[in-house]
Amino acid sequence: MAANHDAPLVGRQALGDAYFLLTFRHPEVAREARAGQFVMIKASTASEPLLRRPFSIMSVDPDGGTFTLLLKAVGAGSRSLADLWPAETAGCLGPLGRPFTAPSDGREALLVAGGYGIAPFLLFCEELARAGHRSRVFYGGRTVRDLQIRESFEERGVPLVAATEDGSVGFHGRVTEALAAYLDEGAAHVGVYACGPTAMLEAASRVATARDIPVQVSLDPWMGCGVGTCLGCVVRIQDPEEARPRFRCACTEGPVFDGRSVVWDGEKASVARLAREKAVRA
Repeated sequence: MAANHDAPLVGRQALGDAYFLLTFRHPEVAREARAGQFVMIKASTASEPLLRRPFSIMSVDPDGGTFTLLLKAVGAGSRSLADLWPAETAGCLGPLGRPFTAPSDGREALLVAGGYGIAPFLLFCEELARAGHRSRVFYGGRTVRDLQIRESFEERGVPLVAATEDGSVGFHGRVTEALAAYLDEGAAHVGVYACGPTAMLEAASRVATARDIPVQVSLDPWMGCGVGTCLGCVVRIQDPEEARPRFRCACTEGPVFDGRSVVWDGEKASVARLAREKAVRA
Protein backbone atom coordinates (compact mmCIF):
# COMPACT_ATOMS: atom_id res chain seq x y z
CA MET A 1 0.00 0.00 0.00
CA ALA A 2 1.27 3.46 -0.90
CA ALA A 3 2.46 5.54 2.05
CA ASN A 4 2.52 9.31 2.38
CA HIS A 5 5.52 10.82 4.17
CA ASP A 6 7.67 13.91 4.39
CA ALA A 7 10.80 12.30 2.99
CA PRO A 8 14.14 13.90 3.92
CA LEU A 9 16.77 14.23 1.22
CA VAL A 10 19.87 12.26 2.21
CA GLY A 11 21.90 12.41 -0.99
CA ARG A 12 22.25 14.80 -3.93
CA GLN A 13 24.52 14.34 -6.94
CA ALA A 14 24.63 16.76 -9.86
CA LEU A 15 25.43 14.85 -13.06
CA GLY A 16 25.65 17.79 -15.48
CA ASP A 17 23.30 19.18 -18.12
CA ALA A 18 20.53 19.61 -15.53
CA TYR A 19 20.49 15.92 -14.53
CA PHE A 20 20.51 14.98 -10.84
CA LEU A 21 20.44 11.91 -8.64
CA LEU A 22 18.38 12.54 -5.50
CA THR A 23 18.15 10.03 -2.65
CA PHE A 24 15.31 10.27 -0.13
CA ARG A 25 14.54 8.33 3.04
CA HIS A 26 11.14 6.65 2.81
CA PRO A 27 11.16 3.11 4.28
CA GLU A 28 7.92 1.96 2.62
CA VAL A 29 9.07 2.93 -0.87
CA ALA A 30 12.49 1.39 -0.26
CA ARG A 31 10.94 -1.85 0.96
CA GLU A 32 8.02 -2.25 -1.45
CA ALA A 33 8.89 -0.55 -4.76
CA ARG A 34 9.23 -2.57 -7.93
CA ALA A 35 10.67 -1.50 -11.28
CA GLY A 36 8.24 0.64 -13.25
CA GLN A 37 6.48 2.06 -10.19
CA PHE A 38 6.73 5.73 -9.29
CA VAL A 39 6.32 8.27 -6.52
CA MET A 40 4.32 11.50 -6.47
CA ILE A 41 6.69 14.00 -4.91
CA LYS A 42 7.02 17.73 -4.29
CA ALA A 43 9.65 19.79 -2.47
CA SER A 44 8.21 20.92 0.86
CA THR A 45 9.96 24.27 0.41
CA ALA A 46 8.25 25.01 -2.92
CA SER A 47 5.01 26.93 -3.33
CA GLU A 48 4.95 26.06 -7.04
CA PRO A 49 3.89 23.79 -8.55
CA LEU A 50 0.81 23.25 -6.41
CA LEU A 51 0.63 19.52 -7.10
CA ARG A 52 3.18 16.77 -6.73
CA ARG A 53 4.89 15.38 -9.80
CA PRO A 54 5.46 11.72 -10.78
CA PHE A 55 8.98 10.30 -10.99
CA SER A 56 10.05 6.73 -11.71
CA ILE A 57 11.96 5.00 -8.93
CA MET A 58 15.50 4.32 -10.13
CA SER A 59 16.92 2.30 -7.24
CA VAL A 60 16.17 1.33 -3.66
CA ASP A 61 18.11 0.44 -0.52
CA PRO A 62 15.72 -1.53 1.70
CA ASP A 63 18.26 -1.81 4.52
CA GLY A 64 18.88 1.93 4.58
CA GLY A 65 15.25 2.81 3.94
CA THR A 66 16.11 5.00 0.95
CA PHE A 67 15.25 5.31 -2.73
CA THR A 68 16.86 7.28 -5.54
CA LEU A 69 15.39 9.30 -8.40
CA LEU A 70 17.00 10.39 -11.64
CA LEU A 71 15.58 13.70 -12.79
CA LYS A 72 16.26 16.39 -15.31
CA ALA A 73 15.47 19.86 -13.97
CA VAL A 74 13.31 21.24 -16.76
CA GLY A 75 10.10 22.44 -15.07
CA ALA A 76 9.03 24.01 -11.79
CA GLY A 77 8.50 20.67 -10.05
CA SER A 78 11.81 19.09 -11.05
CA ARG A 79 13.77 22.31 -10.46
CA SER A 80 12.41 22.70 -6.94
CA LEU A 81 13.44 19.13 -6.14
CA ALA A 82 16.88 19.65 -7.66
CA ASP A 83 17.31 22.73 -5.47
CA LEU A 84 16.85 20.74 -2.26
CA TRP A 85 19.80 20.09 0.00
CA PRO A 86 20.31 17.21 2.46
CA ALA A 87 17.97 17.33 5.47
CA GLU A 88 15.36 19.31 3.55
CA THR A 89 12.18 17.36 2.87
CA ALA A 90 9.76 16.51 0.10
CA GLY A 91 6.17 15.39 0.39
CA CYS A 92 6.20 11.89 -1.08
CA LEU A 93 3.45 9.37 -1.84
CA GLY A 94 4.39 5.92 -3.04
CA PRO A 95 5.12 3.46 -4.37
CA LEU A 96 2.38 3.83 -6.96
CA GLY A 97 1.30 2.14 -10.19
CA ARG A 98 1.75 -1.19 -11.88
CA PRO A 99 5.34 -2.35 -12.43
CA PHE A 100 7.01 -4.10 -15.33
CA THR A 101 6.43 -7.86 -15.47
CA ALA A 102 9.46 -10.07 -15.95
CA PRO A 103 9.43 -12.66 -18.75
CA SER A 104 7.76 -15.92 -17.78
CA ASP A 105 10.33 -17.94 -19.71
CA GLY A 106 13.97 -17.69 -20.73
CA ARG A 107 13.53 -14.67 -22.98
CA GLU A 108 16.19 -11.98 -23.04
CA ALA A 109 14.69 -8.70 -21.82
CA LEU A 110 15.48 -5.79 -24.15
CA LEU A 111 15.12 -2.54 -22.20
CA VAL A 112 14.66 0.50 -24.45
CA ALA A 113 15.04 3.96 -22.92
CA GLY A 114 15.09 7.53 -24.12
CA GLY A 115 16.81 10.15 -21.94
CA TYR A 116 15.65 10.01 -18.33
CA GLY A 117 13.29 7.20 -19.34
CA ILE A 118 16.25 5.04 -18.31
CA ALA A 119 15.33 5.55 -14.64
CA PRO A 120 13.28 2.38 -13.92
CA PHE A 121 15.62 0.05 -15.77
CA LEU A 122 18.44 0.01 -13.22
CA LEU A 123 16.05 -1.49 -10.68
CA PHE A 124 14.53 -3.75 -13.34
CA CYS A 125 17.95 -5.13 -14.30
CA GLU A 126 18.53 -6.03 -10.65
CA GLU A 127 15.13 -7.75 -10.42
CA LEU A 128 15.79 -9.65 -13.65
CA ALA A 129 19.22 -10.78 -12.50
CA ARG A 130 17.82 -12.11 -9.22
CA ALA A 131 15.22 -14.08 -11.20
CA GLY A 132 17.88 -15.53 -13.50
CA HIS A 133 16.89 -13.54 -16.61
CA ARG A 134 19.24 -11.92 -19.11
CA SER A 135 18.84 -8.25 -19.99
CA ARG A 136 20.27 -5.88 -22.59
CA VAL A 137 19.80 -2.10 -22.49
CA PHE A 138 19.26 0.22 -25.47
CA TYR A 139 19.87 3.74 -24.16
CA GLY A 140 19.20 6.65 -26.51
CA GLY A 141 19.32 10.43 -26.54
CA ARG A 142 19.98 13.36 -28.78
CA THR A 143 23.62 13.58 -27.64
CA VAL A 144 26.00 11.77 -25.30
CA ARG A 145 25.03 14.32 -22.62
CA ASP A 146 21.61 12.65 -22.40
CA LEU A 147 23.13 9.26 -21.50
CA GLN A 148 24.08 10.17 -17.95
CA ILE A 149 24.02 6.80 -16.19
CA ARG A 150 25.18 4.31 -18.81
CA GLU A 151 28.21 3.37 -16.68
CA SER A 152 25.87 2.12 -13.95
CA PHE A 153 24.73 -0.71 -16.22
CA GLU A 154 28.21 -1.51 -17.48
CA GLU A 155 29.42 -1.76 -13.87
CA ARG A 156 26.75 -4.40 -13.28
CA GLY A 157 27.77 -6.37 -16.36
CA VAL A 158 24.61 -5.54 -18.28
CA PRO A 159 25.21 -5.24 -22.06
CA LEU A 160 24.34 -1.74 -23.21
CA VAL A 161 23.83 -0.30 -26.68
CA ALA A 162 24.17 3.49 -26.69
CA ALA A 163 22.42 5.44 -29.44
CA THR A 164 22.68 9.16 -30.15
CA GLU A 165 20.94 11.12 -32.85
CA ASP A 166 24.04 13.28 -33.44
CA GLY A 167 26.41 10.29 -33.48
CA SER A 168 28.44 11.56 -30.51
CA VAL A 169 28.58 8.05 -29.05
CA GLY A 170 27.46 4.57 -30.04
CA PHE A 171 24.86 3.91 -32.73
CA HIS A 172 24.23 6.95 -34.93
CA GLY A 173 20.45 7.30 -35.00
CA ARG A 174 17.39 6.75 -32.91
CA VAL A 175 17.40 4.14 -30.19
CA THR A 176 14.48 2.30 -31.80
CA GLU A 177 16.54 1.99 -34.98
CA ALA A 178 19.28 0.36 -32.91
CA LEU A 179 16.67 -1.99 -31.44
CA ALA A 180 15.38 -2.93 -34.91
CA ALA A 181 18.92 -3.55 -36.16
CA TYR A 182 19.62 -5.88 -33.25
CA LEU A 183 16.41 -7.81 -33.82
CA ASP A 184 17.05 -8.06 -37.56
CA GLU A 185 20.43 -9.64 -36.86
CA GLY A 186 18.46 -12.67 -35.78
CA ALA A 187 17.89 -12.11 -32.06
CA ALA A 188 15.31 -14.64 -30.89
CA HIS A 189 13.38 -15.35 -27.69
CA VAL A 190 13.30 -11.74 -26.57
CA GLY A 191 10.79 -9.36 -24.99
CA VAL A 192 10.82 -5.59 -25.28
CA TYR A 193 10.31 -3.10 -22.44
CA ALA A 194 10.29 0.63 -23.16
CA CYS A 195 10.25 3.88 -21.18
CA GLY A 196 10.74 7.38 -22.54
CA PRO A 197 9.07 9.92 -24.83
CA THR A 198 5.72 8.91 -26.30
CA ALA A 199 6.99 8.90 -29.88
CA MET A 200 9.78 6.53 -28.86
CA LEU A 201 7.32 4.26 -27.03
CA GLU A 202 5.11 4.07 -30.11
CA ALA A 203 8.08 3.30 -32.35
CA ALA A 204 9.39 0.61 -29.98
CA SER A 205 5.93 -0.94 -29.79
CA ARG A 206 5.64 -1.03 -33.57
CA VAL A 207 9.13 -2.53 -33.98
CA ALA A 208 8.27 -5.31 -31.53
CA THR A 209 4.72 -5.93 -32.76
CA ALA A 210 5.82 -6.19 -36.39
CA ARG A 211 8.11 -9.04 -35.33
CA ASP A 212 5.51 -10.70 -33.06
CA ILE A 213 7.54 -9.86 -29.93
CA PRO A 214 5.88 -9.12 -26.57
CA VAL A 215 6.26 -5.46 -25.56
CA GLN A 216 5.53 -3.50 -22.40
CA VAL A 217 5.60 0.31 -22.34
CA SER A 218 5.59 2.79 -19.47
CA LEU A 219 3.29 5.67 -20.40
CA ASP A 220 3.87 9.17 -19.10
CA PRO A 221 0.73 11.31 -19.43
CA TRP A 222 0.13 14.29 -17.15
CA MET A 223 -0.70 13.17 -13.62
CA GLY A 224 -2.28 15.29 -10.91
CA CYS A 225 -2.97 12.92 -8.04
CA GLY A 226 -1.41 9.52 -8.75
CA VAL A 227 -4.33 7.61 -7.22
CA GLY A 228 -7.01 7.67 -9.93
CA THR A 229 -9.07 10.56 -8.59
CA CYS A 230 -8.36 13.51 -10.90
CA LEU A 231 -8.59 11.50 -14.18
CA GLY A 232 -5.90 13.69 -15.70
CA CYS A 233 -3.84 10.72 -16.88
CA VAL A 234 -6.41 8.66 -18.78
CA VAL A 235 -5.09 6.84 -21.85
CA ARG A 236 -6.85 4.84 -24.57
CA ILE A 237 -6.32 1.10 -24.26
CA GLN A 238 -7.92 -1.69 -26.30
CA ASP A 239 -7.26 -5.25 -25.22
CA PRO A 240 -7.71 -7.99 -27.86
CA GLU A 241 -11.00 -9.19 -26.37
CA GLU A 242 -12.52 -5.69 -26.34
CA ALA A 243 -14.67 -4.43 -29.20
CA ARG A 244 -13.56 -0.82 -28.76
CA PRO A 245 -10.97 1.19 -26.84
CA ARG A 246 -11.69 2.47 -23.38
CA PHE A 247 -10.03 5.00 -21.12
CA ARG A 248 -7.85 3.79 -18.27
CA CYS A 249 -5.96 5.69 -15.60
CA ALA A 250 -2.23 5.43 -16.20
CA CYS A 251 -1.53 6.06 -12.51
CA THR A 252 -3.52 3.08 -11.18
CA GLU A 253 -3.97 0.72 -14.13
CA GLY A 254 -0.50 1.57 -15.48
CA PRO A 255 1.84 3.25 -16.05
CA VAL A 256 3.02 -0.03 -17.60
CA PHE A 257 0.75 -1.41 -20.32
CA ASP A 258 1.00 -3.99 -23.07
CA GLY A 259 2.27 -1.90 -25.99
CA ARG A 260 0.06 -3.82 -28.39
CA SER A 261 -3.05 -2.61 -26.54
CA VAL A 262 -2.20 1.10 -26.52
CA VAL A 263 -4.14 3.26 -28.99
CA TRP A 264 -1.37 5.59 -30.14
CA ASP A 265 -1.93 9.14 -31.38
CA GLY A 266 -1.32 8.14 -34.99
CA GLU A 267 -4.00 5.47 -34.71
CA LYS A 268 -6.43 7.98 -33.18
CA ALA A 269 -5.83 10.33 -36.11
CA SER A 270 -6.43 7.50 -38.59
CA VAL A 271 -9.73 6.57 -36.92
CA ALA A 272 -10.87 10.21 -36.95
CA ARG A 273 -9.93 10.59 -40.63
CA LEU A 274 -11.83 7.45 -41.60
CA ALA A 275 -14.87 8.67 -39.69
CA ARG A 276 -14.79 12.00 -41.54
CA GLU A 277 -14.41 10.28 -44.91
CA LYS A 278 -17.34 8.01 -44.10
CA ALA A 279 -19.47 11.02 -43.15
CA VAL A 280 -18.61 12.78 -46.42
CA ARG A 281 -19.51 9.69 -48.48
CA ALA A 282 -22.80 9.42 -46.63
